[in-house]
Amino acid sequence: MAGYVHVYTGEGKGKTTAALGLALRAAGAGWKVFIGQFAKGPAASELAALHRFADRITVRQFGSGRFVRGRPGPDDLAAARCGLAECCEALTSGEYALVILDEANLGPLLHLFPLEDLLALIDHKPPEVELVLTGRWADPRLVDRADLVTEMREVKHYYRAGVLARTGIEQ
Repeated sequence: MAGYVHVYTGEGKGKTTAALGLALRAAGAGWKVFIGQFAKGPAASELAALHRFADRITVRQFGSGRFVRGRPGPDDLAAARCGLAECCEALTSGEYALVILDEANLGPLLHLFPLEDLLALIDHKPPEVELVLTGRWADPRLVDRADLVTEMREVKHYYRAGVLARTGIEQ
């Protein structure tokens, strides 16, 4: 079976949700899944749910996620770079059929790691492994290299009316 490169990007809600839905579908089909999360904090509710699938889905977080409205600190930079290396190892290990790099599209923009390193990861993808990259503002070179690109577009969002992120829905 051929594996493809997916990019889920755009200003709208649902990029991580789509990737996690794909992870659940893959796990249900008997696949092993690796999810590396960048720029996310440990309070994400999906972690509690994914823990129930620990025999099929491995989740690793790289960084604190506290800097999203500021600049990443040295610890965040080191965690992201080590995380990208760990994701590359998972991708090429032969253990996982699906590898998801959640919020990796933001990595170059936030200076967590160079775009060239993300492109090199795509170059090292074994042909049978499915690779998903999520996050806003995907670089055009990532979009060009992907086989499938989905852009989430916000049409209307209750956040604009003052509704904050809700546990179980947005976090």
